[in-house]
Amino acid sequence: MKLVGRNLDKDGNGYITLVPEESEDMWHAYNLISEGNYVRSSTIRKVQTESATGSSTSNRVRTMLTIKVESVDFDTQACVLRLKGRNVQENQYVKMGAYHTLDLEVNRKFTVSKVWDSVDLDRVESCCDPAQRADVAAVVMQEGLAHVCLVLSSMTLVRAKIDQSIPRKRHGNIGNYEKGLQKFFENVMQAVIRHVNFEIVKCVLIASPGFVKEQFFDYTFQQATKTDNKLLLDNKGKFLLVHASSGFKHSLREVLTSPAVMAKLADTKAAGEVKALETFYAMLQSEPEKAFYGLKQVEKANESQAVEVLMISDALFRGCDVATRKRYVTLIETVKESGGEVKIFSSLHVSGEQLSQLTGIAAILRFPMPELEDEVDEEDSDDSDEEEEEKEPERDDQT
Repeated sequence: MKLVGRNLDKDGNGYITLVPEESEDMWHAYNLISEGNYVRSSTIRKVQTESATGSSTSNRVRTMLTIKVESVDFDTQACVLRLKGRNVQENQYVKMGAYHTLDLEVNRKFTVSKVWDSVDLDRVESCCDPAQRADVAAVVMQEGLAHVCLVLSSMTLVRAKIDQSIPRKRHGNIGNYEKGLQKFFENVMQAVIRHVNFEIVKCVLIASPGFVKEQFFDYTFQQATKTDNKLLLDNKGKFLLVHASSGFKHSLREVLTSPAVMAKLADTKAAGEVKALETFYAMLQSEPEKAFYGLKQVEKANESQAVEVLMISDALFRGCDVATRKRYVTLIETVKESGGEVKIFSSLHVSGEQLSQLTGIAAILRFPMPELEDEVDEEDSDDSDEEEEEKEPERDDQT
């Protein structure tokens, strides 16, 4: 993402102009824009003109529009952000108050006007830092199935899915099996060449159960040698073979937690999030008084300045009301002020999907707080008591 301009007052009210430079930047834009914001960008509008003779013609013209956003839709496949809202600035082609849809795309400048809080500004700062761009690719595979993925700092993009039937390996059918397997490997190899930018990617993970990864690796570099493919041969050292339980996308989580992969990716944001979540799960097993999830418990721990690492999903900031968002922002700011570390997980990343299953917010504490466990139990019992009380009048009415 490229920062073109910004004009904010001391309260954070103003505008920031950005230019998305790659697919992942559209995900950042999705998290920066919400209902009620004002967005200005160029767009194509169909305009009908009527001549003196009464005949009408329609033309598509490019114009600058500013809309007040009413809905936000992110297409993860095309990486296009669609904003629907009403026009709020005078325009020769679009009436004031008329509905229009703005499509934000890569390399198309846009300006967002709103009150910017610390979470938004941190995101702008991180996404405009060229050091935090994608540098990991992964091929998760099994016989007949492969997913070629780009593991970005904020999301996991499946760039190709190869699903191919391979004849069974049995007596008298070995030849057909070998041909089918080689055709499958060829398709996967071509997908890697097509979708992996080796100038940026510093590691290509090949993961599978059994020996499929070794077979694919050997096939790939035998073919590269035969065809003198310098792209693959020059980057052979970037390939890392690791175990996975299957060729499905969800197996990527266990791949990223492999010690060999963790060491290789030690300086990436994605690996840092995975490691933090693994530490949380381990703490939940060994020292449960130092690991809590859920907004109420984490807030109470924060009141005692006990939060060492706060993990929060960016999904919590989308679609929530102003008061709820301020509650999350205040939590993040106070954790930072007390010396804690804050990790905002992407809901489109495998680690973010896991965190969402734990209410989207979790914390590792500096010291044990067993009293929080007691409060959780009390709240659970209070909730069950309230449910029983609600049921009582129903039974009275039936008698």
